[in-house]
Amino acid sequence: MTGRKQTRRSFIRQTAAAGTGAAFALSSAASSYARVIGANERINLAIIGARSRGKALFEGAHAEAGESVHIHTLCDVDTRVLASESEAVRVLTGSAPRLVRDFRRVADNADVDAVIVATPDHTHAPFTILAAEAGKDVYVEKPCSHNPREGELLTEAAQKYGRVIQMGNQQRSAPTSIEAIADIQQGAIGKPYMGKAWYSNARGSIGTGNAVPVPDWLDWELWQGPAPRREYRDNLVHYNWHWFWHWGTGEVNNNGLHEIDICRWALGVGLPKRVSSSGGRFHFQDDWEFYDTQVVSYEYDDALITWEGRSCNAFQNFERGRGASIHGTDGTVLLDRNAYLLYDNAGQLVKQVNERAQSGTTDVVGGGALDRYHLRNFFNAIREGEELRSPVAEGARSTLLCHLGNISQKLGRTLEIDTETGRIENDREAMSFWGREYANGWEPKV
Repeated sequence: MTGRKQTRRSFIRQTAAAGTGAAFALSSAASSYARVIGANERINLAIIGARSRGKALFEGAHAEAGESVHIHTLCDVDTRVLASESEAVRVLTGSAPRLVRDFRRVADNADVDAVIVATPDHTHAPFTILAAEAGKDVYVEKPCSHNPREGELLTEAAQKYGRVIQMGNQQRSAPTSIEAIADIQQGAIGKPYMGKAWYSNARGSIGTGNAVPVPDWLDWELWQGPAPRREYRDNLVHYNWHWFWHWGTGEVNNNGLHEIDICRWALGVGLPKRVSSSGGRFHFQDDWEFYDTQVVSYEYDDALITWEGRSCNAFQNFERGRGASIHGTDGTVLLDRNAYLLYDNAGQLVKQVNERAQSGTTDVVGGGALDRYHLRNFFNAIREGEELRSPVAEGARSTLLCHLGNISQKLGRTLEIDTETGRIENDREAMSFWGREYANGWEPKV
């Protein structure tokens, strides 16, 4: 992603009028110049998805940027969330935000400069693309896409619309991780050749859902957004959608993405030549469609990355519920969100650096220092052209690795990968999972 000095240019947008058959078209009122943010000018920020991670991020934005970032708009399909979090913003900042339920109205609003997308996975890419087309910079929670094709579209959108688009894999902005990667690059463990990532939790069963009337507080039509329509069930909203292919991307993309990304960064590798996965839904018999136990391997010419996920068994590795170890010819680096440890080849600790402020280490919903660091980088990129820690093209690569792990697991076979494009070679069935069908009028386009 290029910096702000290159990407902040004025341009005139001409858009089609919104119609019933074009739910994704912006109204003509949205046609405007892309506004240039001055170094000392306040950024008007919209939060899309105001509970959970959205709440953590608007609190983090205020803690980090103070009055230089104005929480202009909250958008959510849950009227209860809008009521509670608008009051939280008012108490936090002294100013009540504008409230909307339909994200497209945020894109219409020329006063909004940047958005945070913290909605369910199936909406991340379509919402981000629409915001970028409307001249807004975007911080999109991980995973940045619901399927591999959306990652390609996001990369194209960042280039075409010239916007700052940061993916929310916040450990990329952790001072300890930055220092560890620099040490690895300078030879601290010799030649790095293996990254091992892991995640463990003690999630319970989601049960068997029943079709029930949509609650009066929820706009189910807007919640579904780009996804083909399904009936409402009582075990989906607000969290369990993660475990359904129709809306979610499984634990590997929900949590594994963070440490897989760290391994890829540390090894200095891009796309693998081969992906294989094993595991299943072992702990409970319920509606969960993904895998509570999964081991994914990513093979490169001279390196290997593995991820081990245990969603329903919280036994820890190295007394950590999540983390990554990077192994080289002369030693090993152990990394999580709170510390960096360097070991020699005899297993002796030779260096330890702790984060000055702590962040959640397992299934973090609340905020932490790393959120603030990553948001700082995002705001500095908008104002000053600072290089992004996780530009969407880079985030899309790590997200793709997770998608490939799920496809391999679903089909029960190893995937051969084109290392330039990431596409699956000589496997038409596997490539059928590259994209998805969309609800009429919601298909993202660049």
